[in-house]
Amino acid sequence: MKNQTKLQEGVQATRRIFEGLDANALREAFLHHLEFSLGKDEHSASRHDYFVCLALAVRDRLTERWISTQQTYYNQNAKRVYYLSLEFLMGRTLSNSLISLDMLDAAREAMEGLGFDLNELEEIESDAGLGNGGLGRLAACFLDSMSTLELPAYGYGIRYEFGIFFQRIRDGFQEETPDNWLRYGNPWEIGRPENLYPVKFYGRVHQYNDPEGRLHNDWVDTQDVMAMAYDVPVPGYRNNTVNTLRLWSAKSTREFDLDWFNHGDYAKAVEDKSRTETITRVLYPNDNFFEGKELRLKQQFFFVCASLQDIVRRHLKIHERMDGFHEKNAIQLNDTHPAIAIPELMRVLLDERGWGWEDAWEIVTQTFAYTNHTVLPEALEEWSVSLMEYVLPRHMQIMYEINRRFLEEVEHRFPGDTGRLGRMSLIAEGREKKVRMPHLAIVGSHRINGVAELHSKILRESVFRDFCEMWPDKFMNVTNGVTQRRWLKQSNRGLGDVIDEKIGQNWVRDLDELQGLVPHAEDETFQKSWARVKHENKVHLAKYILDHNGVEVNPDSMFDCQVKRIHEYKRQLMNLLHAIVLYRRIKADPSGDYVPRTVILGGKAAPGYYTAKMIIRLATGIGEVVNNDRQVGDRLKVVFLANYGVSLAEKIMPAADLSEQISTAGMEASGTGNMKFALNGAITIGTLDGANIEILEEVGEENIFIFGLTVDEIREMKMAGYSPWRYYTENPELKQAVDTLSSGMFSGGDKELFRPILNSLLQYGDQYMVLADYANYVACQEQVAQQYRDPVAWTRMSILNCAKMGKFSSDRSIRTYAQDIWRVKPVPIEIRRQRDRDDD
Repeated sequence: MKNQTKLQEGVQATRRIFEGLDANALREAFLHHLEFSLGKDEHSASRHDYFVCLALAVRDRLTERWISTQQTYYNQNAKRVYYLSLEFLMGRTLSNSLISLDMLDAAREAMEGLGFDLNELEEIESDAGLGNGGLGRLAACFLDSMSTLELPAYGYGIRYEFGIFFQRIRDGFQEETPDNWLRYGNPWEIGRPENLYPVKFYGRVHQYNDPEGRLHNDWVDTQDVMAMAYDVPVPGYRNNTVNTLRLWSAKSTREFDLDWFNHGDYAKAVEDKSRTETITRVLYPNDNFFEGKELRLKQQFFFVCASLQDIVRRHLKIHERMDGFHEKNAIQLNDTHPAIAIPELMRVLLDERGWGWEDAWEIVTQTFAYTNHTVLPEALEEWSVSLMEYVLPRHMQIMYEINRRFLEEVEHRFPGDTGRLGRMSLIAEGREKKVRMPHLAIVGSHRINGVAELHSKILRESVFRDFCEMWPDKFMNVTNGVTQRRWLKQSNRGLGDVIDEKIGQNWVRDLDELQGLVPHAEDETFQKSWARVKHENKVHLAKYILDHNGVEVNPDSMFDCQVKRIHEYKRQLMNLLHAIVLYRRIKADPSGDYVPRTVILGGKAAPGYYTAKMIIRLATGIGEVVNNDRQVGDRLKVVFLANYGVSLAEKIMPAADLSEQISTAGMEASGTGNMKFALNGAITIGTLDGANIEILEEVGEENIFIFGLTVDEIREMKMAGYSPWRYYTENPELKQAVDTLSSGMFSGGDKELFRPILNSLLQYGDQYMVLADYANYVACQEQVAQQYRDPVAWTRMSILNCAKMGKFSSDRSIRTYAQDIWRVKPVPIEIRRQRDRDDD
C-alpha cells in the first residue's frame, strides 16, 4: 500500500507533462520524449524522430482515457461489440487524434514554437495500409464512429508487416513494391505480450467415448502458432472514450525440433517455427477476386481464433460461465473473411466446454451478425473441402454437422424441393466440393445486412433469395457511411472553417446539421468563400501533380476525378474512352470552344488482375500523348496518380469538381468514395448503382448527373442477347475511340498491347456494358461541361451536395447497427484519477 501511494504521487507530479492539452505542456512532452524515449538531441534527431516525439506526446494524452474506458466497461459490465475484419485501412493517426482531442491549434502553436511546421510533421507518418480499399476504409470509419458514439467496442484484425503494396508507375505499367510501413516502428501501438494465444493448424481429430458414453473430439497432432496482440487507441471526438483496435501478429512457439538440434542442425531446428511467422507477413492484395489459397485461409482462422480466445477470456473475467454469452457480446463479421468464427465458437463450446449442440448453436447464432459487401460471383468465398479438412479438420466436421441439421430444417420447411436443398447447402457439390462461406455466415448469424438499399434488395431478391424466403426477418439494410471527422474536418480544413463560421461546429458530431447550409447556397458572399477554398485545394493538388507526375495542370480547369480500385465493373475504361473522344475533338477542331478539363485517375490493380493493369497502362499512355500535345495545351490533361491510398485521397477529395461513380448498375454494393466526394462539394456523375441512388434521393436530381442503364434494363438486355458490336458500329465517334486501342497511338506504336481490352469489349461480350452505356455517358458529360461554364450555378450545386450529406455519416450507420443488430447502448466515460484495477 505504501509503494502504491508513492507511485500515485509520482504519477500526479508528471500528469501535467503527459496529459496537459495546452501548447506549453505538449512542447514539454515533445522535448521529454526526444531525450528520454529516443535518447537524442537536436544534433542527432531526424525528421522522423521529431514526428515520433509528437506522436508519443499525443498518445500520452490518450492513455489515461484509454485505461479509464476499459475500466468503465468492466465496472459497468457493459455489453460489448467486437468488429472482426480482415482489413482496416486506417491511414494516418496523428491529425485524427489531434482533432479528437481538440488539440490541433495547440499542436500547431507548440511545434511552431520549436521551429517545426505541423503539416510537414503530419506528412512524415506512414499510412497504416492494412486493407485493399473500401472494405478496410469502412471498418476504419466505423471504429471512429463507435468511439465518438461512446459504444463499448473493439476492432480485431491482423497486424500485417507489409500492407497493401506500394504502387509505382514504370514505363506506364504498374509496378508493385513492398509497403514496409513498420520499417521505423509504429508509435501508436502498444505490444501486449501478456495477451498471447495458441492457434492450431492441421493435425487430426481423435474421437473417443468417456466412461459415461459421451463422445469427445480432441484436435491433436497440430502445428501451433502464437498470436500476440498489438493495441492501437481509437479516440472518440471530444469525449473521453478511447476504444481499442487489437491487431494480431504471428509468433513462433518456444519449442523447436530437438531431433534436428541434437544432430547439430540448429537452423533446421528453428526453420519451421520461423516459417509460422509469415502468416501475418503480408496483406493479400486481391479484393474482388476470391482465391482459395492456403495462406489466406490460415490468416483468416489465425485472427479469428485469437480474437475469440480474447473475447472469451474477457467475458470470463466477470462471468463464471458462458451462459448468456450472447447477452454480453455481439460479434460483427465484416464480410465472410471472419466467418470461420462460427464453427470455431462451436468448437470451443462443444469440445472445450462440453456443451450440447442445441445450447451451443443457440449461443452462436445469437452472437454473430454478418455484413455482405458484394454480389460479384467471383468475389464470394468458396473454400475447397479438401483444403479445409487438411488445415482445419475439426472445423470441417462441425460445418458438415451444421449443414446436415440446416438441410433437415430446409426439407421440413420446403418438402420435396430438392433444387432448393442444392442451392442452399453450405457445401457446393461438383468435381471439387467447396464450402460456401456466405451460406455459413447466413446460417450462423441472427442478422444479415447489405450496405445500400439497392444492394440489400439484390441480396433479398436474387443472390440470397432462398435464405430470405426462409428467414425474411434476418435480412435488413444498413447503408454505409463515412466519418466527417476525417473526410471533411481533417482533410478539408479550409472548407471546415468556412462551414464553422456559418453554422457552428455541431456538424462534426451530427452531420445532419449541414442542412443549415442550404439557405446560404444562394448567398453570393458565402459562394465566394466556398469557391475560394475549392480553388486553393485545386492549387495544392496541382502542385502535387507537378511534383509527382511532372505535369502542369490548370487549377481553373474542371478536376474530373475517378479514384478507386481498378476493376472492370467500375468502368475506368469508359472514362478513358471519353478522354480519347475529347482529345480527338480538340485535334479535329483546335479553335473550338471547350471547357478545360483535367481527368484525374488513381487506384491500384490487384497484381494478378491483368486487364486492370492494362487499364492503368492505357491511362498512362493517353496521358503521355495528350499532356505533351502543345496544340491541346491546358484544355485537356490526363493524369494517373500513383499509389492511391487514404492520405492521397485526403488531397484529391477536397480538390475535386466532378466525382466519377460510373460502375455497371447492380455491381457496386455501396461505395463510400461517392460519399466522400459529395461531402467535399464535388458533383457526382454516376449510374443508378450502390449508394448513388440514395445520394440522388438526398441531393435531388437537379444537383447530380445520372445516366445509364438500370439493373432491370441490363438484365433484360442480356436475356435478349446483348450485342456490343451494334453500339460500336452505329456510333462513329465511339468506334474511332475504340479503334485507337489497336492503332498504337497510346502505346508507342505497339498495336497489340491493348488487344486484350479491345477483345473484352468486342469479342467477349462487353460484360460490364461499357459500349451500351457510352453514348448516354458522353451526353451526360456534355451537360456537366455546360453547367461548369456557370460558376455560380456550379458552386450552388457544390454547396447543396455537401449540405445534404447528413445521411451518409458513419455515425448514422453505427447507430443503426447498435440499435437494430447489436442491441448495445452508449457508455459515457468519466476520467478517474484513482484506479482500483488494471484492465485491458
